[in-house]
Amino acid sequence: MNTLSYKTISANKATVNKEWVLVDAQDLVLGRICSEVAKLIRGKHKTNFTPHVDCGDNVVVINSDKIRLTGKKWDDKEYVRHSGYPGGQKKTTPRQLMAKSSSTKIIEKAVRGMLPKNRLGRALFNNLYVYEGTEHPHEAQQPKEIKL
Repeated sequence: MNTLSYKTISANKATVNKEWVLVDAQDLVLGRICSEVAKLIRGKHKTNFTPHVDCGDNVVVINSDKIRLTGKKWDDKEYVRHSGYPGGQKKTTPRQLMAKSSSTKIIEKAVRGMLPKNRLGRALFNNLYVYEGTEHPHEAQQPKEIKL
């Protein structure tokens, strides 16, 4: 009997090849760039993608202060948090968040919401590096630039 044997390749921590990727966020829409970054961090673009393994790339996002939000989202979109106490709900807009802290928080919040809500997602989030200007301290890793 002539039989063919196909085996599903499952990646693990030892067989995964992680790369460094550079993404320039200048004049790109927030949600569109963050969904692509989340795919890169998760590793869904690789042929040996395994859902329960960190097989994605390390992603460096530069020019986070030059992102775009369409429509009136700078003032109408709200980030809600709660302290746990009665009346402890606080809301901020992207414009307030950018003025108060830095623009890196906006991209980090968007990407974190697109990752799994478990310990793997928390580990994957550590593979994201967001910077405001064009300078970043990861030149030694020689990240390859990706156009989105």
